[in-house]
Amino acid sequence: MTVRYIGERKADIIPNKEYKVIAIERGWYRIVDESGEDYLYGPSNFEIVEESVKERVSA
Repeated sequence: MTVRYIGERKADIIPNKEYKVIAIERGWYRIVDESGEDYLYGPSNFEIVEESVKERVSA
């Protein structure tokens, strides 16, 4: 899934930039941010740009 960050600027994540969600864990998005590491982020600061085929089929 691809999401766009719509929250405020933080050190390792940029507003309006699209990020690939590599996993969803307990409702949180695991994203590789600007640090190059993957972290969990709350979904309320993102809008979905593109859902994966698997997610569209199971929805």
